Amino acid sequence: MNSKTSEQQPNPQGPEISNQRFVPSGPVMVPLESPKRRIRFVTFIFLVVMSLYMARLIEIQVVRGPELAATAQNSRLQTLPLPALRGNFTDSNGTPIATTVMARNVTVDPTLITDPAGTAAALSPILGIPVETIIAALTVDSRFSYVTKRITPKTWKTVAALGIPGVFSEPTTNRIYPNGSLAASVIGYVGAEGTGLGGLEYGLNDQLMGQDGKLTVERVNGREIPTSQRQSIDPINGLSVRLTLDADLQAMLEKSLGEQVQATGAEGGVAVIMEPGTGNILAMATFPTFDPNNAFVTDDKSKRNTTVTDVFEPGSTSKLMTMASVIEEGGANPGTQFTVENRLSRGGTSFKDYQDHKTLRLTLAGILAKSSNIGTILASESIGQEKLYEYLKKFGIGQSTGMNFPGESGGKLPDINNEDEWSDTTFPTLAFGQGLSVNAVQATSVFATIANDGVRMLPRLIAGYSNTEGVYEPSRVDEGVRVVSAKTAKTVREMLEVVVSADGTAKNLQIPGYRVGGKTGTANRYDEATGGYSGYTSSFIGMAPAEKPALVMSVFIHNPKTSTYGSVVAGPVFKEVMTYALAHRKIPPSTTTPPKLPVTW
Repeated sequence: MNSKTSEQQPNPQGPEISNQRFVPSGPVMVPLESPKRRIRFVTFIFLVVMSLYMARLIEIQVVRGPELAATAQNSRLQTLPLPALRGNFTDSNGTPIATTVMARNVTVDPTLITDPAGTAAALSPILGIPVETIIAALTVDSRFSYVTKRITPKTWKTVAALGIPGVFSEPTTNRIYPNGSLAASVIGYVGAEGTGLGGLEYGLNDQLMGQDGKLTVERVNGREIPTSQRQSIDPINGLSVRLTLDADLQAMLEKSLGEQVQATGAEGGVAVIMEPGTGNILAMATFPTFDPNNAFVTDDKSKRNTTVTDVFEPGSTSKLMTMASVIEEGGANPGTQFTVENRLSRGGTSFKDYQDHKTLRLTLAGILAKSSNIGTILASESIGQEKLYEYLKKFGIGQSTGMNFPGESGGKLPDINNEDEWSDTTFPTLAFGQGLSVNAVQATSVFATIANDGVRMLPRLIAGYSNTEGVYEPSRVDEGVRVVSAKTAKTVREMLEVVVSADGTAKNLQIPGYRVGGKTGTANRYDEATGGYSGYTSSFIGMAPAEKPALVMSVFIHNPKTSTYGSVVAGPVFKEVMTYALAHRKIPPSTTTPPKLPVTW
């Protein structure tokens, strides 16, 4: 054997067969399964997928079915308000002064508007709105926008006929004042949302508003599904208010007052007509005034009911209270004689009458007829300051009228027990109508008390309410409060007739066929801004027929430029309107003549 390692030589007869298993180095190709096994595999996968679908279907239809159905329905449900109708205002005869009508708001879903310019061009002539304004509403980044509010149902019908996708409407209401400015300062006005902002609209807002209802419908793309069910809660309309006002008298008073304010170049004026036996206010006028249909184009001052919100010193019309107090207390009677000098010194102040004069010899009736300040002070001293103060309070000075009108001012009566308010000159000043303040209704109520045989009735503006079924319930009439006796009241009325006689300051205010009594007034106006007096209030308050008054009327005109005399400035309004009112209310003419009271001695 050769010790040298020998190399293995190849076998010429081929490779040597090994008994070891061959392991391939590349990927193995598995032979195809049999067709049956392949079908079973696919079927298994199919069943797994189907079971997942079935499980999901069971979850959707059975487990979560009601929830998902409700969710789908809720996505289609839309709740719309059913606005309640705001209660109406009528006069005492049922004439509408303020009413509410159904209207529509035009809304839009901007996402459904494909041609904003074309849509705006189509809507503009119908709605009366500029194209640019409508385009702005159609192109907001929202699903909801208002195009306009409170159009008439007829106008909406025209819009709906266009069939523009995305343009819809919702129900609303619109407040209408059919007679424009008639009683505007009394009624007031409403804001954009239909809420009262002034006058009785504001003061009675809760009673007038009612309660809105609602309607739930199903809609798709803004259109109601015809077969869907509706659910609704009906609205409850507000109460309607019947006022004591007489619309015809109100219109006449407003016209006459406005013309006279303008003719005299005055700053403004107010007037009131009252029924003395009930306290009912038949007319209440202010000038300047406004149209509540377009309230926001008028300044706030012109929208106030200045017959109750503004106060002023009454001047000589207040002498009525002094005379009634003196007669009631027995200090004097119509024939009591007084010597009236040109000047009278009291509390370190020299008092005078409106015009200088020689020494006069006047009766108590003559003092009232000539409107003497000095004579009135002398008469008041016959009862003293405590008694005069007591009667001024009984007449309601410095107190609320009881009407609860929004913004009402009770006026001012100095407190006799307050040294800061009551000085040595307060008593004589109060006697002739300065140093105290009243509103026009208070001043009218004083004369109505004398007209009503000495019984003061609280002024009334609301006659009653009607509910949604039309059932009317009158407001309660408060019992009157006696201020002076019927005898005293009758005596004072006869003295007031002397004022309108040839011997008085208002002889131009007689009304043919009727006995008339009244009192003129010219008072300095107190200016709070300067703390002094500036300008005048000229006034006349009268009643007819004087023997048994059915009507009392006051007229106050502030800062007239043509004259300051009450008979000249305010008197013409009284005469014109009272003449009309007596005929309108069918008040019989007088059948007696007034007694002849002495004026001088």
